[in-house]
Amino acid sequence: MAKVFEAADASNLMTELRMSFDAGVTRSYEWRVSQLKKLQVICDNHEPEIVSALHDDLGKPELESSVYEVALLRNSIKLALKQLKNWMAPDKAKTSLTTFPASAEIVSEPLGVVLVISAWNYPFLLSIDPVIGAISAGNAVVLKPSELAPASSSLLAKLLEQYLDPSAVRVIEGAVTETTLLLEQKWDKIFYTGSSKIGRIIMMAAAKHLTPVVLELGGKSPVVIDSDTNLKITVKRIIAGKWGCNNGQACISPDYILTTKEYAPKVIDAMKQELEAFYGKNPMESKDMSRIVNSNHFDRLSKILEEKEVSDKIVYGGQKNRDNLKIAPTIFLDVPLDSLIMSEEIFGPLLPILTLNNLEECFDVIRSRPKPLAAYLFTQNQKLKERFAMTVSAGGIVVNDIAVHLSLPTLPFGGVGESGMGSYHGKFSFDAFSHKKAVLYKSFIGDAEIRYPPYSRGKLRLLKALVNSNLVEVFKVLLGLS
Repeated sequence: MAKVFEAADASNLMTELRMSFDAGVTRSYEWRVSQLKKLQVICDNHEPEIVSALHDDLGKPELESSVYEVALLRNSIKLALKQLKNWMAPDKAKTSLTTFPASAEIVSEPLGVVLVISAWNYPFLLSIDPVIGAISAGNAVVLKPSELAPASSSLLAKLLEQYLDPSAVRVIEGAVTETTLLLEQKWDKIFYTGSSKIGRIIMMAAAKHLTPVVLELGGKSPVVIDSDTNLKITVKRIIAGKWGCNNGQACISPDYILTTKEYAPKVIDAMKQELEAFYGKNPMESKDMSRIVNSNHFDRLSKILEEKEVSDKIVYGGQKNRDNLKIAPTIFLDVPLDSLIMSEEIFGPLLPILTLNNLEECFDVIRSRPKPLAAYLFTQNQKLKERFAMTVSAGGIVVNDIAVHLSLPTLPFGGVGESGMGSYHGKFSFDAFSHKKAVLYKSFIGDAEIRYPPYSRGKLRLLKALVNSNLVEVFKVLLGLS
């Protein structure tokens, strides 16, 4: 029987990791590289086990597991290994007349001991990707995987314990009790991926210790479809980004579509045709779609689906089976704006289409709701693309595709407002777990008496000129012309 994780265990865990960090275990380039290479070995040698665990937890098809979790992790690790020396190197900073003669730099130092609390929908990607950033930045780290993906959580604990340095990297499994005990400790940063409801709890716990947080949340990500688009490709990409990404159980999944009343029938017909091409006439039997994670989430989605004003608006799908936790891709047309499906993040295979008199109205609809994690636009109109990118506030904007910005390490991934705070991926992950420390090196040469008392009008004029970096005024003061 597994040992119960108690308050003393959480305290001892923090003490041990703090000792390792304070002893400098995690700071060297060599240690960071060795741990990253071990993560690479996990991806290379244990992919079949990872795929199997993801199938047990979510019924994920092998392609989704291998490409959207393992391959993306491999890329993150390779990039970190390639760029780590550059990331760790101090950045030179300019100095001014005020500090002359001097040099300055910005040093990236590890924050200390950090906590990563990950989500169940992409349990390997969303667990290990932040850990890559934490290790690259030189921190000791505790990973708390989601208990809602038990097979993945167990495998993560086993593999990280087997491969990584236990003095500085630990995995704690469990549910609310274990998470609560961990949150009572004083961390140097908390990185959380999940719902905004739990995000608020994380933030309250962090506030007690003034601990900084990164919150990767979600929200209702809109998709705007202009009539000036390639409709076949548009629809295929929306389906791949909605039902082909964990059956809609993704934080950047399309949550609702906005298009004009005139164009909506064409969109619906195209979606029906492509959904059948992807998943067959009976999508409930398709092996290419994940299942709902558990009965609680199934019941939550069923409640959304069965709300009377909503169920009457189904134009495609609607089938469900609680025994095997399957819900078919379901499309709705013009559901009430105050219905459950439009009031909370769907996080499942349901997709409402809202119609507008003209596409211009889409900006008001999006603006009237909390800022989403992602916003999508399909159009060939260049002016509309530019306006959408400049006007819509979201964690990220993608034009003419769905979710692909997630795979680009040169872009920060994160939310804004209720969809989260902070960002990561690539160097942004390294920065998320680093403190940018200002360092100034001053010479003893050229010590200026004007900075010391007794003060005079001349000293005042000269110091003001120096602070303003006004060379002309400096010479004028020195020559007695000012």
